[in-house]
Amino acid sequence: MDKESKIFVAGHRGLVGSAILRKLQAEGYTNLVTRTRAELDLRDQAAVNRFFEEERPEYVFLAAAKVGGILANSTYPADFIRDNLQIQTNVIDAAYRTGVKKLLFLGSSCIYPKYAPQPMKEEYLLTGPLEPTNEWYAVAKIAGIKMAQAYRRQYGFNAISLMPTNLYGPGDNFDLETSHVIPALIRKFHEAKVEGKPHVVVWGTGKPRREFLHVDDLADAALFLMKNNDNEEIINVGVGEDVSIRELAELIQDVVGFKGEIVFDTTKPDGTPRKLLDVSRLQALGWKARIPLREGLASTYRWYVENFSAGVGR
Repeated sequence: MDKESKIFVAGHRGLVGSAILRKLQAEGYTNLVTRTRAELDLRDQAAVNRFFEEERPEYVFLAAAKVGGILANSTYPADFIRDNLQIQTNVIDAAYRTGVKKLLFLGSSCIYPKYAPQPMKEEYLLTGPLEPTNEWYAVAKIAGIKMAQAYRRQYGFNAISLMPTNLYGPGDNFDLETSHVIPALIRKFHEAKVEGKPHVVVWGTGKPRREFLHVDDLADAALFLMKNNDNEEIINVGVGEDVSIRELAELIQDVVGFKGEIVFDTTKPDGTPRKLLDVSRLQALGWKARIPLREGLASTYRWYVENFSAGVGR
């Protein structure tokens, strides 16, 4: 992949896609192709086929997906499994049929069993039952991994799959109904600070442990692997360290500057007890995450304040 290669970033307005686009632009890649959802509905097979026939991209970063936290997954299971299956099936198939040289598929760490040994190695995939609160999304992502592997085995299509851990950063979704834990907590603590509230309620016990990767680190890893990895085996992308939700909440409280209390609502679900990726396979290839959690949270909070105060955020 050289600087003039024609590259399609699917989902370029999302958290991951926008970070990949920023990274490619910063590295001097000039022939970048994007489409908004209004311009190209990736769930529409005929439209996707037409796009690939007309544009003929050489490389594809498949970052488009329907994503959300526990509440969104539990409320809209049909949407999550249907939309993600349609998007990845259409894009992978059209990419193969129009001669794309290489496709990178972005999965998720939720593909692993709920009670997988920690840290989770790539080979733990399909060795136990999934976390029920997000199994619809996980099943779709597992299907995407297997589709990429199947097209490689049957057709020789060069498709690779990355499994990122929990992501955060600029461009995240801060809607409390559909967001993940970091943007939800940033918004809750910020609004509580502005409104002078005495406490902030956090779902669950605060005991589950999670690993968090800044999306700019993921984008760096995605470009690194697009250039340096051609294996069908999935590769975990993470930092190799985790924190408890309580520790995360306290860290965000400090970054935001909220002086009140944190109250844990133990009637709400915790989700998986622990989710930490084994990143030894990625590190053996020569890549490591660089952005510390506190630094990443501070920059994400600045982005939130700047964009929401200007009425840009979502």
